[in-house]
Amino acid sequence: MVDFSLRAPALAGTRADVQAQSEPGPILTVTDLAAGYNGARTIDGISFEVYAGERVGIVGANGAGKSTLFKALVGLLPHHGAISISGAPCRQSHSMVGYVPQHEAIDWKFPATVWDVVMMGRARQIGYVLPPRKRDREAVHQALERVGMWDLRRRQIGELSGGQRRRVFVGRALAQQASVLLLDEPFSGVDAQAESEIFEVLDVLRRDGIAVLLATHNLAQAATHYDKLLMLNRGRVVAYGPPAEVYTPEALAATFGDRIALWQDGAQFVLVADKPCHDHDEHEHEPKH
Repeated sequence: MVDFSLRAPALAGTRADVQAQSEPGPILTVTDLAAGYNGARTIDGISFEVYAGERVGIVGANGAGKSTLFKALVGLLPHHGAISISGAPCRQSHSMVGYVPQHEAIDWKFPATVWDVVMMGRARQIGYVLPPRKRDREAVHQALERVGMWDLRRRQIGELSGGQRRRVFVGRALAQQASVLLLDEPFSGVDAQAESEIFEVLDVLRRDGIAVLLATHNLAQAATHYDKLLMLNRGRVVAYGPPAEVYTPEALAATFGDRIALWQDGAQFVLVADKPCHDHDEHEHEPKH
C-alpha cells in the first residue's frame, strides 16, 4: 500500500498570470483526435485545449495512450481529427511542438555533444545540407543558458546525469522555438535534486508563455505541481481540468480501476494505491523496428 498526502502549493507564475499578459484563446487545440499502430486505434475521440504557460499533467496506467497522444501531436504518427496551435492547422503546427521522449528511447552512446543535440532543434530552420548560421548558434547559446547547460556544452550526452540529459532535450525544444513542449515521463529515474532542477526550468518556460504537457505516473506530483490534468484510460479522456476538480473517486476509479482510492480531509487529499499504476509498458503495444 502506498500513501500519498497531497497539498497543493501556490504554483510559481501561474498560467492565469501568463495568460493575462498574452493574447486570449488557447495555444493548443485538439479536437476528436484518433491515432494508433497497424490500423488499430490506441487513442480515440481526444479533445482538449491548453493555454499559453499552462502545465498539464497526462495521467493514466501504461497502455492508456499517453505516448501515442504525444507522437500524434508532434507528427510522428498519422492521425484523424484536428490539431492546431494558435489557430495554425496541423501541417504548419507540428514544427511548433517540441518533444522530449522517454529516457529509454534515446541512444545515449551516440557520439554527440550537448551542443550538437541542442543544435538539432534548429534543423527545420537550417535545412539538412547548410551549415548553421549566426542566428542558429545564438539560438542554441540562449537555449543552453536557459536550461543551465552552457558550461557543459562540449560534454558527450552519455556522460551526463539523468537530470542533465532531460535539460538538454528541453534546450533542444527551446532552440526549435516551440510554443508547446511535450515531456514523456521526464522525472523517471531522477533523484530529488534533479527533479527540483527540472521544475526550475519548467518555471522559466511558464514565464515565457510556453505550454508544457508532461506524461507522468506520479499522482502526488500531478496533484500539486500542474495547472490541469488530462486523465486517460484505454485511449479515451476520463476527465480534464484542475486537479482539485478531477481528482474525484469516480474519475480515479474510471482511470485506474480498483487500484486507487481517494479521501478528502479539508484541503488535504489522500491517495492510496494497492497496486502499481504501470504494470505493463505502453510501448509493448507499439510495432517493433
